[in-house]
Amino acid sequence: MKHQSILLFFLVFIAIACKNPEKENPQSNNVITSDVINFWNAYDHIVTTQDSVLQYNYLDSLYFKKGTVGLEGVRQVRNYTAQDYIEAINNYPKFWNSIRENTLKAPKVSSKLQVGIEKLKTIYPELKPAKIYFTIGAFRTPGTTIDSLVLIGAELAMGNPNTDTSEFPENISHLKSYYATNPNKNLGFLNIHEFVHTQQKPRVNNLLSSVIYEGVAEFVTVKALNQPSPNSQIEFGKNNAKRIKEVFEDEMFYVANFGKWLNSNEANEFGMRDLGYYVGYQICENYYNQAEDKQAAIKSMIELDYENESIIEAFVQKANYFSTSLNELEQSFESKRPTVIGIEQFENKSQNVNPSTKAITIKFSEALNGYHTSVDLGNLGREAFPKGTLNGRTWAEDNRSWTIPVELEPNKTYQIFITNNFRTPDSRPLKPYLIEFKTR
Repeated sequence: MKHQSILLFFLVFIAIACKNPEKENPQSNNVITSDVINFWNAYDHIVTTQDSVLQYNYLDSLYFKKGTVGLEGVRQVRNYTAQDYIEAINNYPKFWNSIRENTLKAPKVSSKLQVGIEKLKTIYPELKPAKIYFTIGAFRTPGTTIDSLVLIGAELAMGNPNTDTSEFPENISHLKSYYATNPNKNLGFLNIHEFVHTQQKPRVNNLLSSVIYEGVAEFVTVKALNQPSPNSQIEFGKNNAKRIKEVFEDEMFYVANFGKWLNSNEANEFGMRDLGYYVGYQICENYYNQAEDKQAAIKSMIELDYENESIIEAFVQKANYFSTSLNELEQSFESKRPTVIGIEQFENKSQNVNPSTKAITIKFSEALNGYHTSVDLGNLGREAFPKGTLNGRTWAEDNRSWTIPVELEPNKTYQIFITNNFRTPDSRPLKPYLIEFKTR
């Protein structure tokens, strides 16, 4: 009996020891790094062969199929394909050799990240749980989020000045200056920035909301960690604040201008990408400084409802960042937009258009860029859209008119919606215009 008791005690001890550690300690698995290990296992197999079929099989079986929901999420958010990975692995061996050691240290940083999360909770007690996933991507994000998941692209976020970028082509040459900032040193800041995003409501598709969304995460992280932002856009922005504000006020309502301000290498007059982070940061800093209750200000920023225009307008008004009201800035923008000033072949709304007309020439108030175009259906739908419009569209030499071929029928009403995708060389969008007419 004595031996049976000892055996029973031993089995109970083993059962307790083997219980799911995540259930016993919810924070123990707050940072998941298995995707990094799996990537390098797949990588070591892929580089042993030039057989593309085998390479794709290794990537799929050893990385994708063993991946976490974090890997699935980052592939979804950044549209990573198997081809993206294989091309990156085959084309940049020096890079991968130089980044490997850093990325494999991902499991060791989890405790430091947890300290940052606890600091965030002190200024925002309502903090909801989220998990941090370290993955390997193909150069499209050092960090992003999906739902309650923080997704870290370790091939970017864990780089440093020693990362070998000598093989990089022009389209990712900006990463050379990025690695020079030693992002690996600022990994904790990046993670808390992305963690804040998991607490925010969804942003809407306009530039102002997007820069506020990013500015909130940047500013709150600065306050939580009690350290300056390591991102060069913030210091640069403060040193060039007046001109950046002027340009942003002028371009804020452009529908196709995100690239000049966020997450793109599109050229701007400052030679500094992602200055929208500074604009959003400064709006948040202004808002915070005027608030008597600082913790309430943090809560308000994190919980902003971007789908409620009146809330966003009130937030911006309190911040007192812009030189005038949003309404006045929008009116100024509208006054500068190019317009459709007429149609060469007939007057718009005409009820007696010759059905033998073979082309429609739209005239603009000023020269457009001669590249961006877009036409759509009117409210009468596809039946009212002329046939034969796809081939043979031409710009005038001065880009002040644009001609499309048409095939018309007698006694029929037609509509062509000219969208705001037309734009000037400095990206000011055209005022949309509905062409409507009836043939005799």
